[in-house]
Amino acid sequence: MIKFEIKNNLTNEIQFTADIDAKAEDTIGKKRGLAVKWALKNKADLREADLYRADLGEADLSGVDLSEADLSLADLSKADLSLANLSKATLRGADLSKANLHEANLHEANLNEADLSGANLSWANLRGADLRWADLSLADLCGADLCGANLHEANLHEANLSGAKGEGK
Repeated sequence: MIKFEIKNNLTNEIQFTADIDAKAEDTIGKKRGLAVKWALKNKADLREADLYRADLGEADLSGVDLSEADLSLADLSKADLSLANLSKATLRGADLSKANLHEANLHEANLNEADLSGANLSWANLRGADLRWADLSLADLCGADLCGANLHEANLHEANLSGAKGEGK
């Protein structure tokens, strides 16, 4: 077991220290992923957390508050983020392929260049989200709120937009 600090991405102060089962040579992404899992078990606050490059593929993050967290380049492929609060979170370049974001709050989230291919974004709040150059191919956006979302150069090939609300830029 080692102690691993997660900092606040806005203040750079230590937000919490997790006891994780990791080796010194493990990647920072793996350590951050283990710290998030520790945080969930110990009810630590993940809002505004610096989770850059965190390895969270297939993780259960349903209903978790990750508002304003930095998840840039994180692996969230096949993760369950249903009902999660990701408002104003930075997910730039993150891998969210085949992730479940059903009814997630992504209001004003930065998803620039994110891989959302095959993701379930049904009934998600994407108001004002930055989806420039995002891969939304085969994504389910049924009933999603896209008012004010920036979809410039986004790949929407075979995406399900039935019942989606609003117009993206």
